[in-house]
Amino acid sequence: MVEEFDTTKPIYMQIMEMINKKIARNEWKAGEKLPSVREMAVKTGVNPNTIQRTYSELERMGIVETRRGQGTFVTENEEAIGRLREKLKQDIVDDFIRNMAELGFTLDDMIAALKNYKGDKERGEQ
Repeated sequence: MVEEFDTTKPIYMQIMEMINKKIARNEWKAGEKLPSVREMAVKTGVNPNTIQRTYSELERMGIVETRRGQGTFVTENEEAIGRLREKLKQDIVDDFIRNMAELGFTLDDMIAALKNYKGDKERGEQ
């Protein structure tokens, strides 16, 4: 499963985003062991040094923790995971609002569009 990466953004940051999303979606649960640096490098098709940098940055952020001789694990700190989820949510909302505003939509237009979307989903429409 070699990843395709965006050339405009550092690869380690893209891998961090991928890992953060897996943690936020609870695909990787609190206390769960992450793939080793070597395994993750093979899966993503990048240099092990890039994965080491990714893991180090995630550890600095408090999202993962390294246990000497055992590997890297998702933090068991539920508060840290909650903050991660909130940050990801806010980033998505910020991107949505910025993109819609660039197209000339007002906040009221955006709210109406979200209400329509929700109504369509509740009725089973696409």
